[in-house]
Amino acid sequence: MSSNPLLGARFVLSAPDPRALPADAGAEIAFAGRSNAGKSSALNALVGVHGLARTSRTPGRTQHLVVFALPDGRRLVDLPGYGYAKVPAAVRAQWRAALEDYLQRRRSLRGLALVMDIRHPLTPFDTQMLAFCAACALPCHVLLTKADKLGRGQCAQTLLQVRRALQEIGGVLSVQAFSAPAGTGLDEARGALAAMLAAPPRNA
Repeated sequence: MSSNPLLGARFVLSAPDPRALPADAGAEIAFAGRSNAGKSSALNALVGVHGLARTSRTPGRTQHLVVFALPDGRRLVDLPGYGYAKVPAAVRAQWRAALEDYLQRRRSLRGLALVMDIRHPLTPFDTQMLAFCAACALPCHVLLTKADKLGRGQCAQTLLQVRRALQEIGGVLSVQAFSAPAGTGLDEARGALAAMLAAPPRNA
């Protein structure tokens, strides 16, 4: 059996807002990203459980926070995808306030995995999320998904551009190329997220 703590996750619950999450104890990592960036596919590949996080041909259908438990009791939290959810503006504003409160105040939250399509990185929401993480000292690891859709040279160039952008934003930020179907960057991502889970609480 692998020693990587991400392997073997199981579904726990789907919460309509952060107040319905498990008790704020232990350690967890949250996953965020555009609804069509391949977040569910990346999460499934990282935990080695096919179909655990549901993928959909209709982006934006997941409107809850979905909690998965790891074998050692720590957690992964799949946040609602942004950019495609067809809901009223008032509901989107409510989600945003609740998620900002979760990211800023959740003591068990050790870091954020931010998923971007490598062909369309650094959307306005992505850069806003990165700046927010930097401002509240939340470590962030960026997964540039769908790397198999680009040639090696173009992939390397995009990775360099995003890495430079992260340096300007500041904070504890790292980035890598990733492909769920090809397995590109899988071990690197598991290692980065496992290190996040092992970190002490913020402001400890």
